[in-house]
Parts: sequence; structure tokens; C-alpha cells
Amino acid sequence: MYITCLDLEGVLVPEIWIAFSEVSGIPELRRTTRDEPDYDKLMKWRIGILKEHGLGLNEIRATIEKIDPLPGAREFLDELRRLCQVIIISDTFTQFAAPLMEKLGQPTIFCNELVVADSGEITDFRMRTENSKLTTVKALQSIGFDTIAAGDSYNDLGMILASKAGYLFRTTDKIRADYPQLPAFEQYDEMLEAIRKQLGK
Repeated sequence: MYITCLDLEGVLVPEIWIAFSEVSGIPELRRTTRDEPDYDKLMKWRIGILKEHGLGLNEIRATIEKIDPLPGAREFLDELRRLCQVIIISDTFTQFAAPLMEKLGQPTIFCNELVVADSGEITDFRMRTENSKLTTVKALQSIGFDTIAAGDSYNDLGMILASKAGYLFRTTDKIRADYPQLPAFEQYDEMLEAIRKQLGK
């Protein structure tokens, strides 16, 4: 029995921090897990920049409300959910994800949580578990599921490599070159076809 585990940002929706970087005019916030493999380091750095500029959750959520899924993402996800169970495993946060899940048809998502002061300042973050994507895939495997995984960034590689089938989707040239053994797709229909074959459907 298969479960497909998908990354969220860069795979189904645009990168939230890049969108916020453009709206806020802070180019440093364009840095994502495609650039920085150490997520803990990246988030602490982001929180420091937000504090420096007096920005918090309310400003970021105002940007998120205007973000739509990537073209074709909702249709891809709907079709994939007809083929097998799907979980989105993301390093984003519950406070960011809610409006995006509504636009994607309320799929199941496992993500993390921000610590937010009454003022809206983001003061810290809580990871659901260490190495959450890999840990989740291994937990699913431990209860009898085979996993298929897809993502675009460094923090997706653990779950992709640990799965029965794993795919890169719209990744960087560097990641593609470093992991030539992983099929890399640019279009949803290509990835859907690969998953369909893996499922024998």
C-alpha cells in the first residue's frame, strides 16, 4: 500500500519567503532551502531579519492570502489523490499553511509551528520532529506503507532517497547534478505518469 509524500513550496505553491521578499522589498529573504541545507540556521536568520525590520506574522499572512497554487497544481493533486493517499510534508508552519490548504482542496499536511507574541512578532519556531520529512517517511514505512516522495530542495532529499520511488520536481541545476540517479521532472503530467507506473495503475 502506497502513500505519496509531497513537498509544498516550490512543488504545489510558490515559495512563501520569496513572495514576501518581493512584497517587503527585503532581498535577503529570498534565501530558501534550495540555497541553505540547514533549516534551523535558515529560520533563525529569517527571524532576525523580520525583527530588524519590525515585521511579523500579520504582514506575512497578508502576502500568503494573495498566493495561489502553481498552475496545474490543484488538478495534479486532485488526480494523485484519486490514485493513492497523499500527505504534504512541509517545513512551513501551520500559521502559513491554512489559507493555502483551502486553495488546494484541504489535503492532509504535516508541518511545524511558529511561536508568535501577542504583537504578531515571530519569536521562535517549533519543529514537529527532528528531520521531519525523513522521520515521517520512516514512520509510515514502519507501519506497513511503501512511500513515494517528491520535492525540490535540500530538505526533501532525505525522504526522497528513503522512499521506494523518489522524484525531484523543478529543482536546481546543482541538486539535479548532485543526484543524477533521481528522476527530475519539470511538468506535473510527467511526474503523475511516473507515479502511476510505480503504483501499477
